[in-house]
Amino acid sequence: MIDNYLERILTARVYDVAEESPLEPAPGLSARLGSRLLIKREDMQQVFSFKLRGAYNKMVRLPAAALERGVIAASAGNHAQGVALAARKLGCRALIVMPVTTPQIKVQAVEERGAQVVLHGDSYDAAYAHSLKLAGANRFTFVHPYDDPDVIAGQGTIGMEILRQHAGPLDAIFVPIGGGGLISGIAAYVKRLRPQVRMIGVEPIDADAMYRSLAAGRRVRLPQVGLFADGVAVRNVGRETFRLCREFVDEVVLVDTDEICAAIKDVFQDTRSILEPAGALSIAGAKRYVERRSSRGQTLVAVASGANMNFDRLRFVAEAAELGEHREALLSVTIPERPGSFRDFCARIDMRNITEFNYRYADPGSAHVFVGVQVRDRTETGKLVAELRRGGLTTLDLSDNELAKLHIRHTVGGHAPAEVNDEILYRFEFPERPGALMKFLSAMSGGWNISLFHYRNQGADYGRVLVGMQVPREDQAAFRRFLQHLGYRYWDESRNPAYRLFLR
Repeated sequence: MIDNYLERILTARVYDVAEESPLEPAPGLSARLGSRLLIKREDMQQVFSFKLRGAYNKMVRLPAAALERGVIAASAGNHAQGVALAARKLGCRALIVMPVTTPQIKVQAVEERGAQVVLHGDSYDAAYAHSLKLAGANRFTFVHPYDDPDVIAGQGTIGMEILRQHAGPLDAIFVPIGGGGLISGIAAYVKRLRPQVRMIGVEPIDADAMYRSLAAGRRVRLPQVGLFADGVAVRNVGRETFRLCREFVDEVVLVDTDEICAAIKDVFQDTRSILEPAGALSIAGAKRYVERRSSRGQTLVAVASGANMNFDRLRFVAEAAELGEHREALLSVTIPERPGSFRDFCARIDMRNITEFNYRYADPGSAHVFVGVQVRDRTETGKLVAELRRGGLTTLDLSDNELAKLHIRHTVGGHAPAEVNDEILYRFEFPERPGALMKFLSAMSGGWNISLFHYRNQGADYGRVLVGMQVPREDQAAFRRFLQHLGYRYWDESRNPAYRLFLR
């Protein structure tokens, strides 16, 4: 099977539509990592992602009768653009089913290339199921985004280019994983010719289907996936891609949203290009890998897989990037409510730049301060926390606290009055589309009072909502049923220290 994929990749028909993307050094990142990092710039393809390779290689091999009937695909955007471009090149009809949460920039790009778009469902899986129904009803050929040997071979031409462009020593190649088609193709080629090169996949911590599947030795279907890196938001990896990854992938690295945002900023600083979250995944993984292993002096390649960024999302990316680089610390500090205590607190912050400051009177003896401070790294954060505690100030590091990062820093109002009883606090993710809030409110019991509500449009494909509700103890079972039937991701934050300090 290895030789079969080698032959498939060597004979893949991709260069009718794709270009050999450059393999560029990232000088700033390389200096910080202590290793040479090269970025494979698939974001520079004419559809701003690698997906046109596999789509075209699949479609160009279809019989003329199949092309005449047309093709269909399900995609969050990049595969859709590849199919649309290939269909225009080959002169056939293309129908694309996309989740309703797909960024408008990707929907528009698909339509501009002549394909018809059908929006269906909140996830790729819902769009995929609907596309299969339409394929059967209309006799369209389904073009799978990753679990197809011809698609895998098309993506594998990236591995062929990397080895041709860099003939010298190469320690590792980092590749983003959604369904697994990209890394399967690259790994099948690279491991055949240079087996000593480590193949490392990168996934978001909230969309880690391949990581879990490899650990379990079988394909694991995720009940839910995070949508920030929408290009890899896949609940279930492919059968063929899982088989190839078990054979050729050395490990999978997981990264969080802050680290992805930091990687987007890193690439911008080195190239002045803006990657989409899935496109920056491999760079975030390379940074995590080097940090975890404390390795230096290596030569690493990271595949920048796409640049179809929704402009509105940049606000969120810029805000999260500093936390992802550990260059901002979010702290809760309790100071005595007496003259001079605030000045003493500021003196202990020293000459560090304060990025954010929120003060709230707590009681006659103390006040709570929520402060953002610029730091160099996690080590400096630890030293600052220790310094404040040595000064007798109760201090919590909230830099990794999702409630604090997403809501507390933007919430006004302070503590609830004493008459607010039985309050519980939950954090939800709503799909960013009309009707999502009404679905939530309609599902709630009429007897549960909303005592706190915070929502902020952060440019993502889903809204982050913080809700305080007064739910009597006798209604707890009904509340649990409400959560189960709602269908939104949620987190119980009732015991979160940030809630107790600033809101409860």
